[in-house]
Amino acid sequence: MKIFTNILVFLAVALIVFNITLLDFRNPFKGDSVVAFIGIAAAFCAVLILLIFKISKRIEEKTNEK
Repeated sequence: MKIFTNILVFLAVALIVFNITLLDFRNPFKGDSVVAFIGIAAAFCAVLILLIFKISKRIEEKTNEK
């Protein structure tokens, strides 16, 4: 399960980097830049959710050890 979540975190970070390359910094709220901002926000949320999931699994493992 750890490998799978690590792969998903890596893919989400790769999507963030890819969407940053699509941004037009001169007109950030027009055209494809809006789609890129939405993609960055969605990938950032995915990273946060996956990190929360990893932390919850680590807590679960520690509580089951006792």
